[in-house]
Amino acid sequence: MRSNLFIGAVCGLITVLCPFAFGQGTAADDPVRVLVGRLELERYKATIKSLTEFGDRRQGTDRNRAAIDWIERQLKSFGCNTARIKYEYNAPEPQFRLKNRAPIPVASGEIRAGSGGARIRGIAVPTGVNDDPEAQPDAKLRELDSQPSTPGPREEVYCTKIGATRPDEMYLISAHMDGIGWGEAADDDGSGTALVMELARVLNSPDVRTERSIRFALWNNEETGLHGARAYVAQRAALQGIEDPLGSGRYPEPRWLGMVQHDMVLFDHGMPRADGTLGPEQRPEADVNVEFQSTAKFSDQAMRLAFFFRDANEKYATDYPAAVGHHMTNTDSTPFMDLVPAISVRENERGMQIGAGWNPHWHQPTDRYSTYSDKDFRLGLNAAQTTLAAIARLAGAALKK
Repeated sequence: MRSNLFIGAVCGLITVLCPFAFGQGTAADDPVRVLVGRLELERYKATIKSLTEFGDRRQGTDRNRAAIDWIERQLKSFGCNTARIKYEYNAPEPQFRLKNRAPIPVASGEIRAGSGGARIRGIAVPTGVNDDPEAQPDAKLRELDSQPSTPGPREEVYCTKIGATRPDEMYLISAHMDGIGWGEAADDDGSGTALVMELARVLNSPDVRTERSIRFALWNNEETGLHGARAYVAQRAALQGIEDPLGSGRYPEPRWLGMVQHDMVLFDHGMPRADGTLGPEQRPEADVNVEFQSTAKFSDQAMRLAFFFRDANEKYATDYPAAVGHHMTNTDSTPFMDLVPAISVRENERGMQIGAGWNPHWHQPTDRYSTYSDKDFRLGLNAAQTTLAAIARLAGAALKK
């Protein structure tokens, strides 16, 4: 009943949602459930592991360029048509600093948040990004991450599933593939990048047909200030819905219907205690956070899109529920939010929780594949299930017979 009432309200502002309200069909006649079932924990983990083999993938380095090439090869292997955005980034590397840095143990037991600087409700929180190579005890990883960023040309890759009947309309599904902190950027944002890649794999299966187009984008330069996403908007926003060549039925940039960013989806161990420690395992109340920005031009539509995702989670996710928040910030959906309904999917509330030290591995040497448990990876898988279910409905996914 709740879902049906919600969809009725949505129809007034996002009419495209109405044909795809979540019904009560059985698994046998529900293509969305079939598609969600094709997401596998071990495949998701393997994709994250492969990304971490490039170290932190810092923009403007050889390891970043090698990771982009690898991502593109994977997307092509799924049968997804790839392309690249090219742009220049000539600003100096931001000067990150973590003041009064304290060691962060990653073995079993308590996890201690970084110390120093700001305090929220009496609990110490990290105040910056680790820029000390000696904080990384693994000599091999320290060497891999050692090449500094240099100004110059940048690239980022995307691929597109072309809609069968509405190729001129598109949903954007994205994450950023670059990282910082002298770790492996496993959670920030290998977890989101792997999620987008797994959705590209499932939705580009030969037996999957969608009415509308879906674009899978892996941004670069997020850590310098969302420059990769901004470059995409600058180059392609004005091209939306233009048939090229005229009469061909081809739309190089279909009209944007919604944009969904994924930025850190693994770690929800709860808030730091008074002594700054966090629980060693995923908290029982862990959830998938779906956020919109209440000050955005399309905030009403984005809010309804966020609740649509929450309902998709309720029907199709296997372990963790979804919660909706209204303060989306500091991620690649920001350049889109005044142009299209935009939301982000993540592990914690960006402002109130990540900013308050809920993830001690954020931009730290400990953001490594080995840091996270299967309970952590399963939270990321549930985020993937949530987005896949919602987008499959919105894009009109069906299985070919």
